[in-house]
Amino acid sequence: MAGTVRNRTRKTIDNASDVPVKPAALEVLDLDAPTSDIEIYAKEVLHALIADNLPPTPNNFSLYFDRLLEEKSENLRKQIHSMLELEESNDAESTIILEQSLKHGFSSIKSILGVTANLYKNMSLMSKILDKRKKELAQKIDKEDTLGIISTLEGDVSKLNSILKTQSTQMKSIYDETAKTIKNVENETIFDNQFGVYNKRYLLTKIEQEIGLIKEFKHKSSLIMIELCRDLRESVKNEKAIILMTRTIARLLLKTSRRSDVVAHYGNGVFSMLLKHTDIDNAKRASGRLIDLVSNSNFFLADREIQLKISIGVTEINASYSVEEIVVSAMDGIEQAYATPNQDYFVSLRA
Repeated sequence: MAGTVRNRTRKTIDNASDVPVKPAALEVLDLDAPTSDIEIYAKEVLHALIADNLPPTPNNFSLYFDRLLEEKSENLRKQIHSMLELEESNDAESTIILEQSLKHGFSSIKSILGVTANLYKNMSLMSKILDKRKKELAQKIDKEDTLGIISTLEGDVSKLNSILKTQSTQMKSIYDETAKTIKNVENETIFDNQFGVYNKRYLLTKIEQEIGLIKEFKHKSSLIMIELCRDLRESVKNEKAIILMTRTIARLLLKTSRRSDVVAHYGNGVFSMLLKHTDIDNAKRASGRLIDLVSNSNFFLADREIQLKISIGVTEINASYSVEEIVVSAMDGIEQAYATPNQDYFVSLRA
């Protein structure tokens, strides 16, 4: 029976050799004649990848899927974004929640220690009060029975105090160990809790990964650094207001970024956007859109209305340079933007 089956299978293949056969998946989807907007767009993305000599891997397809979508109608973008939200991976969100939980736990531990310290102080105060009362009663000879009771009570309090000291020492030891653990976790985190974006460590890792991808596939990517204009910070001279304005910029960066972009806080109020598969010309256009978006967002400080303004440094991610050199190049772009009259962004060519 086994031989018969093999012969019949071979005969079926031989007989069908002259007949073009579509795989079952292609028959169902009928990719030669897409019937929906999303199918048409997916085919366009695939053609763009092939035209750029890039392998149609899931990562490359996702990057081009986001980039080409910017040129489509608002209606199509909304339709596709609605679909993407349903299948969006929540891995990064889970990581953020974990980090926030750890920080909350650290805060709770500090609160517990605070309560314990207060209990210890209160018990110490009680011991002092009892000692004072003992001295007062000692002046009266006919109070021996009372002194005995107080002495017994003093012993009980002393024992309790000793127990509390031991527990406090143990808790402090646990606290130190936990604090060290949380510090190690913080050194491995990818999220900046103050501004709600990725942190510097994650950014540098992603730039390094992108350098490797550029070496392999020869595409173009860019890095831009963004900061609240220094003259605006100097004119405000209110630290809390500056932090609020900086947070507003962080939210605007997230609002305008693509899913493939990496928005991160580099440090000291300077933000960065890693623009994958984006050449310098497109990075310049993205910078212009960011500047317009921010300048149209006013900030109110008491009775004063402040127009937000940013400066941007733009650079290409050149695979011949290190991560540090690329970042320095983008930072130099910010300095050049300040040095050039009427220029809100500047392209640094060092990298």
